[in-house]
Amino acid sequence: MRIVSLCPSNTELLAYLDLMDQVVGVDHDSDWPEVVQELPRVGRDLNIDVNRVRELEPDLILASLSVPGMEKNIEKLDEAKLPYIILNPNSLDEIAEDILTVGEHTGYKEKAKEVYDWYYGVLQQYQELSKQVSTPKRIYWEWWPKPIFTPGKLNWLSYISELAGAVNVFSDVDQASVQTEWEEVIKRNPDEICMVWVGVQEKKMNPDLVRKRPNSNEIKAIQEDQIHVLEEYLYCRPSPRLLEGLKKLAKILHPDIYK
Repeated sequence: MRIVSLCPSNTELLAYLDLMDQVVGVDHDSDWPEVVQELPRVGRDLNIDVNRVRELEPDLILASLSVPGMEKNIEKLDEAKLPYIILNPNSLDEIAEDILTVGEHTGYKEKAKEVYDWYYGVLQQYQELSKQVSTPKRIYWEWWPKPIFTPGKLNWLSYISELAGAVNVFSDVDQASVQTEWEEVIKRNPDEICMVWVGVQEKKMNPDLVRKRPNSNEIKAIQEDQIHVLEEYLYCRPSPRLLEGLKKLAKILHPDIYK
């Protein structure tokens, strides 16, 4: 097949299914696996060049609606009458279903089932280990600094937190993405702060920007210097690569349990 991926998480999912040899084009933001550096680019994930996509003569396009604004890409694909499927997972279970969906559409059903079983096997391991945590850490995830956005109950990071022996302090909000105020973060008083600004490299995320906010010293995480600058690509993209992020987070929070 000739496959085009329109966002990084879709490209990563294709990699886990060993389908990269059939990928003929990716969006500008896909950066893993390394082979993507050699592939044609079709634009930023919010502004795909459909003419460029058409030139690549795809049999299947993996589109997405994971970021507001991506619906414009879908409209363009419809107008061009190009073949696509949409992946838009918010939970770890929905990511697993997408593995099977892509396997179905590419003829890789057996490989997809193999990856699906491995994926749930890892989740089961961490679920068992999390039972050994007597006092879960309370995490505030910062997705964006101004205005402040943080994942809510319906986002995969709430479950990732649980598997790592923690709880997302905004997991009581029945949304995938929550816009909030710094005063509300202070009120929830997290033990740990994880900075994962979407699309921003770690070297450009400065913890001092968080420390300097009004009344920040009232937060336990800041009092105890528990601000973690993490790779956004391991936490903000809905692909099986989130398991790498889970492994790293769990070891940071409870190194005695998650060896």
